Amino acid sequence: MRRAVSLVTDSTSTFLSQTTYALIEAITEYTKAVYTLTSLYRQYTSLLGKMNSEEEDEVWQVIIGARAEMTSKHQEYLKLETTWMTAVGLSEMAAEAAYQTGADQASITTRNHIQLVKLQVEEVHQLSR
Repeated sequence: MRRAVSLVTDSTSTFLSQTTYALIEAITEYTKAVYTLTSLYRQYTSLLGKMNSEEEDEVWQVIIGARAEMTSKHQEYLKLETTWMTAVGLSEMAAEAAYQTGADQASITTRNHIQLVKLQVEEVHQLSR
C-alpha cells in the first residue's frame, strides 16, 4: 500500500511541477502583454494631435491587436490557474493518503513541494503587479 501511495505522490508532484511551470510562464506572458498595451497607449497619447488620420488609424490597429493579444494571454493564464489549483488539491489529497497509510516521508515531501510551488507562484504574482 505504501508503495502505491508513493507512486501517487510522485505522479501528483510531477503534475504539480509541470502546471506550476506553465502557470508561471502564463503569468509572465500576460504581464508582458499588459505592459506592451500600456506602453502603446502612452505612446498614442503623446502623439495625439501630431498624426494625420491615416497614421492614427494605423496606431489604433496596433493597439487593437495588442489588446486582443493581452485578452488571449489573460484567458490562458486563468485556464492554467484553474488547472494549477486542481494540481495543488490532488497533491494535498495524495499527501494525506500517504500520511494515512504510514508513508510519512512521501507525505512530508509532497507537503513541502506544495508549499514551495505556492511560494513560487505567489512570488511571481507579486513581481507582476
